[in-house]
Amino acid sequence: MIDVLVVDDDVRVAEINAKYVGRVPGFRVAARAHSAAQALTAVQRGSIDLVLLDHYLPDGTGLDLVHRMREQGHGTDVIMITAAGDVETVQTAMRLGALHYLVKPFTFAALRTRLDSYAALRRTVDRVGGRGIAGQEQVDRIFDALRTTPAPSSSPGLPSGHSEPTADLIRRVLHRANRPLSAHEVAAETGLSRSTAQRYLRHLEQAGHLRLSLRYGDTGRPEHRYAWVAP
Repeated sequence: MIDVLVVDDDVRVAEINAKYVGRVPGFRVAARAHSAAQALTAVQRGSIDLVLLDHYLPDGTGLDLVHRMREQGHGTDVIMITAAGDVETVQTAMRLGALHYLVKPFTFAALRTRLDSYAALRRTVDRVGGRGIAGQEQVDRIFDALRTTPAPSSSPGLPSGHSEPTADLIRRVLHRANRPLSAHEVAAETGLSRSTAQRYLRHLEQAGHLRLSLRYGDTGRPEHRYAWVAP
């Protein structure tokens, strides 16, 4: 298993990102952090393979944190997940060794392709000999593994028991609403049962067509809300 540290100053965003990570085979969330200090402490414990790192933190920036990690000799891998889209920040992240850079907002499919390519990178390094000496062919294989980030399919790829007309109906409702809807609201708009709406929403979100967000009410249990993001 690849142990992941999820770092985001927003507790709710960290929860969503952690949930995404938990859906990808071979990955598990080892810890969450909401500040640079918490993240550095988690890395110093030595059990983290990969950090999903926000740039805007209450006690510094994500890139400052990466710099401190490298100064202390921590070679923990980093994927930036942030709203910071300026070229200077992107270039600095590259120079500090970030393996991927994912700009918010993003879909589960977008994150999964990065995680899958990271897993492929680790497998490739293991196959070519870990700390051994690599020739050009092996080096090319390592870099090619990291570049493997296929775009999600434009088709929902419906599993058995799902119908294309029902999926189209839900897509039209979400696209027309132009705002996040809950499974209950989608069910009311489409005439479907809540459980059926939830099943389709979950599939469309996992396929990368919907973005999941959480809304907290008085009960403390978050309500899942879905917004259409696919073209």
